[in-house]
Amino acid sequence: MAAKAEELFQKIGTSIPDAKLSKMFGCPCIKSPNGKASAALWRDNLIVKPPKESLEDLLKSGYEMFAPMEGGRPMNGWIVVPIEQSAKWKKMAEEAYEYVAALPKK
Repeated sequence: MAAKAEELFQKIGTSIPDAKLSKMFGCPCIKSPNGKASAALWRDNLIVKPPKESLEDLLKSGYEMFAPMEGGRPMNGWIVVPIEQSAKWKKMAEEAYEYVAALPKK
C-alpha cells in the first residue's frame, strides 16, 4: 500500500501549478511558493491544512485532527485523510494548497 500512496501523492504534487515537492518531518510534502506546507504524506495517509472555514465541518463529518505523536497534541488546523479515501486526496490537496498559498510569506 505504501507504494500506491507515495505514487498518488507524487502525482498530485506535480499536478498542482507552482507547487514544490519537499519534506516536512522527514515525510514528503507539498509547499506553496510562500514556503508553507499544505499537504503531506504520513503513514500512507494524506495530511492537509484545509481552509479554516472548512475545518469544523470536516471534523464534524468524521475527519480527525493530525497528531504526529501517538497520544500527543494535535497539529492545529491539520486533518488526516485516510488512504481508504484516496479518491478525495487530489481535491482536498488542491483546496489546502490554494488556502495556504494565499497566506503571508514566511
